[in-house]
Amino acid sequence: MEKNSPEYTLENLQIEHRDLDQVIKLLSIDPESDGNQITRLKKRKLAIKDQIIRLKVDVNSVMA
Repeated sequence: MEKNSPEYTLENLQIEHRDLDQVIKLLSIDPESDGNQITRLKKRKLAIKDQIIRLKVDVNSVMA
């Protein structure tokens, strides 16, 4: 898979999304964690999810 390919980008976004999910879960159970940081991470996670959805639509339209 080429580094410039949509599939490569999609895979990396999915990995980042999973990583953020784990970090958010860990921070959420820590009573001393920064709520603002968790909010920023959740917003980033949602933005990545939107990118994933758009990229999947693009990849599927190319394959069709």
